[in-house]
Amino acid sequence: MTALLDFVAELPLVDHHCHGVRISGLDRLGFEQLLTEADTVSPLGTSLFDSLIGLAVRERCAPLLDLPKHVPADEYLQRRAELGAAEVNRRFLRGTGITDYLLDGGFLPESLTATPEFAELSAARAHDIVRLEQVAEDVFRAGTTGAGFAADFAAELDRRTATAVGVKSVAAYRVGLELSGDRPGPSEVTAAAGRQLARGEPFRLADEVLHRHLIWAGLDRRLPVQFHVGYGDSDVDLHRCDPLRLTGFLRATRDLGVPVLLLHNYPFHRNAAYLAQVFEHVFADVGLITHNAGLRAPAILAETLELAPFGKLLFSTDAFGLAELYHLGAALFRQGLSDFLRAGLAADALSEVDAVRLAALAGHENATRIYRL
Repeated sequence: MTALLDFVAELPLVDHHCHGVRISGLDRLGFEQLLTEADTVSPLGTSLFDSLIGLAVRERCAPLLDLPKHVPADEYLQRRAELGAAEVNRRFLRGTGITDYLLDGGFLPESLTATPEFAELSAARAHDIVRLEQVAEDVFRAGTTGAGFAADFAAELDRRTATAVGVKSVAAYRVGLELSGDRPGPSEVTAAAGRQLARGEPFRLADEVLHRHLIWAGLDRRLPVQFHVGYGDSDVDLHRCDPLRLTGFLRATRDLGVPVLLLHNYPFHRNAAYLAQVFEHVFADVGLITHNAGLRAPAILAETLELAPFGKLLFSTDAFGLAELYHLGAALFRQGLSDFLRAGLAADALSEVDAVRLAALAGHENATRIYRL
């Protein structure tokens, strides 16, 4: 591990996609279940501590709990329990150098901190990202009709986005990313809403027409639209989550001037970088994979930067539940960015003035501009 360039170590970061943290204590099983996207710990005797992210926790997180690097997992968890969830959360969140957190509160909101509580814990600014499918599903549960869905959804979306800085689609999880570029007509939306109602509870949205309708509603409100892309939990069909499947949609929306943000992207990060280069309204990050890849994270960031302009790259952690994931996401992003720029400086491919400017773009300036923070 090389030392960080000073200006990268001190770089303010904007985490443009993340979630809340757990405020209750966790045993070993609970901790490991939140450590990766795995549904559960294997019943066959393996441990998620025996992975790159588990090693990264023991290397990079242990010192923040006053422990030596590479401390055994049980000792790490014992110290975590001694300090208590509130203290652990404060230590990790306040040590990241992140000034702004953009929180998607649409997944398991009852188990995580809400935006105001998160802001207090982190001593930073926190902003809402509205998950479009959650809004639609709540509208269905509230008793809308097929004919009334579009109007009811519009009203509820207006209410929830009044102070939000963006919206997010999880169409990748439900129907894949092969979305038509056409805006659905009123009759199509009514028919699709009727089909959704006919399926009954639970109102898990999984209709390509409805997903497109939600996304166009976000675009109409001039809000940046985030897309989950690539790697996720076992609920996602990864082969349907290549961002290249969005090409037709991106062509249809490029003249609107509304930013489209491709989240995570691994193992399709090079494809996302291509889209960010060729479509003026497309931006990308390597979010979730950064902490999961541990010591390999810098290589993935470097592969993304083969094509993605620095003005199109954003920082995110996609941290969920564990405060350690914010710390790891920030630390490993800094490591990858520093390594990449150090190599460029050594090759005389850029000046230090260039390196400082490019780091600021990726670290916080792009997000500040796109989300109008």
